[in-house]
Amino acid sequence: MKKIVGIIPARYGSTRFPGKPLVKIFGREMILRVVDRAERCGALSDVVVATDDERIFELVVAAGKKAVMTSTHHASGTDRCLEAFEKACPDADAIINIQGDEPFIKPEQIDALAALIQKDEVDIASLCVQITDYTWLNDANKVKVVFDSEGKALYFSRQAIPHVRNVPVEEWLNHHHYYKHLGLYAYKSAILKEICSLEVSSLERAESLEQLRWLQSGYRIYLGVTPWETPAIDTPADLEVVLSQNSASFE
Repeated sequence: MKKIVGIIPARYGSTRFPGKPLVKIFGREMILRVVDRAERCGALSDVVVATDDERIFELVVAAGKKAVMTSTHHASGTDRCLEAFEKACPDADAIINIQGDEPFIKPEQIDALAALIQKDEVDIASLCVQITDYTWLNDANKVKVVFDSEGKALYFSRQAIPHVRNVPVEEWLNHHHYYKHLGLYAYKSAILKEICSLEVSSLERAESLEQLRWLQSGYRIYLGVTPWETPAIDTPADLEVVLSQNSASFE
């Protein structure tokens, strides 16, 4: 595969934390921290920020990075990635969707996605991390995933899957390996175009998980297991937790 481009969707109007791409974390705006991490990846030919806001666009360009303005009406980061791909890098063979609220993402995680998406059998690639905390099993905000022996996703759910029969819930981690899905994706370019044209599926509507639309439509999603789960900044409270710690621990 000749050209893999990292696209970072960065929307200004987050419901839980408006303007969060512009907040400073240890002296540097969050969106620029994400770009810095992505640019360390040897597998990426380019890194582009896809935003709907002039303030974010101007900040990124002033820092000497690449950005493209996209619509304010996209329903998801995937849709925003498609527009950015078509405008900024239509010759790319694959796209990696890097979350704009992941300022501490490991470059190794992005490289792992790049390696996965180059396999012929993979339409979409993503990552997961093993669950070691029992409270995660009952947290509907922690999306769980099960996959086959080759790493191909079987199902994603907000529920703990699988159910361990005749075993108390608090002991499930002793009987099965559970995995939390991380919201990073790589798509072959042709696949990205196709999945953005799909209608919302019944499984997606039930669980409010976009990836179930793709899975239900027959697309092959492969998972890589990563040892890291880096802190995302979804709310002002998340930012406070990070800023209360030593900056060196995140570098």
